[in-house]
Amino acid sequence: MTSPSMRPADSRAQHDGEDRLPTLMPRSEPFDLTAFEAPHPAPFLCDLRITREHLGTVIEHVSNIEYVRWLDRAAELHADSLGYTRQFMLERQIMWFVARHEIDYLAECWLDDELVIATWVRDFHKVKSWRDYLIVRPRDGQVICRAATLWVLVDLASRRPRRIEPEMFDRFRPLR
Repeated sequence: MTSPSMRPADSRAQHDGEDRLPTLMPRSEPFDLTAFEAPHPAPFLCDLRITREHLGTVIEHVSNIEYVRWLDRAAELHADSLGYTRQFMLERQIMWFVARHEIDYLAECWLDDELVIATWVRDFHKVKSWRDYLIVRPRDGQVICRAATLWVLVDLASRRPRRIEPEMFDRFRPLR
């Protein structure tokens, strides 16, 4: 469970500095996801405009590594909005670690595309949580990506999984 391949969910540790954080912004306006079959009634939403930095160096479309950055950042922003900031977690000596990503790339996106990223917690178990994501391009109604991440709550001192507290269940409002 706590293999060396598990990495902390701190995007700043995984990227080449603060300037590599994706420029996702929490969405201030509602967005109807009914047509996209998003099962959660109130997902957390982010807006993203594709810039040159998101594009691959060989083919001028978004590089697949960018999707992982977006997923991580959307999860971070959702947690922040509920009071579970990185600082809050560090003060309690806990952090979410990624155990698994599942990503279905369904369409390409290009420079200046505007996307909406929806994320929600699917479920909580003793120490694990599945989080789902949906990335859509509103301009043409295209689903760009569907993804899921298995997160494990880890005690930073012992580097062992730690039980998720009931308050966290209540705040994140998991689907199940």
